[in-house]
Amino acid sequence: METDVRPVDFPISADDLRPGFGIPLVSTDTQFLLNIVLQQEWEYQMRREMQEIIPGLFLGPYAAAMKTKQEDLIKHGITHILCVRQNCESNVIKTNFPGVFEYKIVEIADSPTEKIIPVFDEAREFIGNCLRKGGKVLVHGNAGISRSAALVIAYVMEHCNFSSQDALRCVQKKRFCIYPNEGFRRQLLEYEPILKARLAQRLTGVYN
Repeated sequence: METDVRPVDFPISADDLRPGFGIPLVSTDTQFLLNIVLQQEWEYQMRREMQEIIPGLFLGPYAAAMKTKQEDLIKHGITHILCVRQNCESNVIKTNFPGVFEYKIVEIADSPTEKIIPVFDEAREFIGNCLRKGGKVLVHGNAGISRSAALVIAYVMEHCNFSSQDALRCVQKKRFCIYPNEGFRRQLLEYEPILKARLAQRLTGVYN
């Protein structure tokens, strides 16, 4: 069995974490064993498929949203597709089913210098609206490894009240090959205090 051996952090599921910018409930030894198990279970070809990260939210590559995949998308109940690309990639990364699925395009370059925090809110709104309606959404870029993964991690951070590291681990458990570039990882870390401030503001509104 061919496996993806890219070194990554220890994946832990959302069920293994306490809420509140996650304190792992498992030991370092357990994390190490989980990592080994997932490496053994992950096959290289799986990076060409989409995986369900949390209920209703899928992450994958463009290969999962190509014209030949309509039946598979419908079978999985996909209703919305968040397409992450640069404008210069529009002839390669296409919105193949505009009459079948609801699309949103987010313009992001897969570059460590790209500012990704400003697009977190619009991605969150699109994903959240889909899930609240009972739909299912696929988030994809080109490979489903860096920029699209960063958007999903950001959503999981807010939805589950996780730190960037815990959200990364949660997503890696389902899609082992993700590897946001260094700039995106840094900005996900910077996103933590933004989310904490939002949470504090909401709580202040509730108790005032």
